Amino acid sequence: MLSTLVGMSNYQNRTIFFLLTLSLFACKSADISNHKSLKVSFLSEYVLPEQILVDETLVGGLSGIDYYKDTYYLVCDDSNNPRIYEASIIFESHKISNVHIDKVVLIDNANDFLDLEAIRFDQRSNHILLTSEGHIIQNKNPLFFGIDTMGKIKTRFEIPESFKANSSQKPRHNGTLEGLCLSFDRKGFWIAMELPLKTDGPEPQITATKSPVRITFINSKTKTPERQFAYFLDPVAKKPVGNFSVNGLTDLLEYNKDIFLVLERSYSSGLGNQGNTIKLFKVDATSASNTLKEHSLKDSGFVSATKKLLLNFEDLRNQLTNQSIDNIEGITFGPRLPNGNLSLILVSDNNFNRLEKQLNQFILLEIIDN
Repeated sequence: MLSTLVGMSNYQNRTIFFLLTLSLFACKSADISNHKSLKVSFLSEYVLPEQILVDETLVGGLSGIDYYKDTYYLVCDDSNNPRIYEASIIFESHKISNVHIDKVVLIDNANDFLDLEAIRFDQRSNHILLTSEGHIIQNKNPLFFGIDTMGKIKTRFEIPESFKANSSQKPRHNGTLEGLCLSFDRKGFWIAMELPLKTDGPEPQITATKSPVRITFINSKTKTPERQFAYFLDPVAKKPVGNFSVNGLTDLLEYNKDIFLVLERSYSSGLGNQGNTIKLFKVDATSASNTLKEHSLKDSGFVSATKKLLLNFEDLRNQLTNQSIDNIEGITFGPRLPNGNLSLILVSDNNFNRLEKQLNQFILLEIIDN
């Protein structure tokens, strides 16, 4: 190409360069924004047996999952013994045939209250990144930090002041840092709140509410918040039999620049294994306002990210064990499937069966993006 251009006139060169540049910009634009046909389909489910012990720790409470180089990283939300697991997931064609828990890594930490919720492996630093919800009513802050593969804390990231326990914007107890992902450009990370700050709006109810949650970009070099957007949660899906219900963000992935796959989990008490409603959304933050410096979103006139439903797991009930959709809290990109499509793997937190019979459920999905 270069040798051909050398023999042309300046006018011809400028014309060709203009057309090439226009073509490149057109390709980039299409790459970022044209996911209108994005779909996901269910492939298989695998339920990990109960009472699996690894180095005298009970496997359960799996609130997050990530995948890197054939190893799966699972985070356990046992605040009395915070830990992660390394696992192998075996596929046969388009199905999960086995999940094997290979190793436990205990978090070497005596100074923080850790209620671990999300996990990602950062290949640049070889650190395992984790979020903790803290304990707001005991004035214990949420955290975003990284450990080495032996469990020693190696790095800490700043979070917005509004997320801290004593903030005047009032984060909700058990509703703080729930989601985490690497940014598409690999320049940082996104951390996501489960529920709105009290100054931003109410928790979701059965009836429609304006309940925005904040998603914040953390620069990997400065380790500080750089930008933020918000989007509105769905209402609670089912009327509870009792007095407890919730709907919140549980995890996310950045699929392309400012295009996210976001999990929401609605739970209503008293409904047994019908209590959870899980939805997967495509969230588009391309035109969303930067809300990082907004004290309250109630009357700020901010532009929210938009969302589109990709999958309501209610449609899968008949294909799942006991027709049960469990407390799905984690999602990761998995390996490429035999047809070349990207896979998604989701995991449920069984709460160690404290309240009722629950499952350590793994679900395999396929991304179809034509």
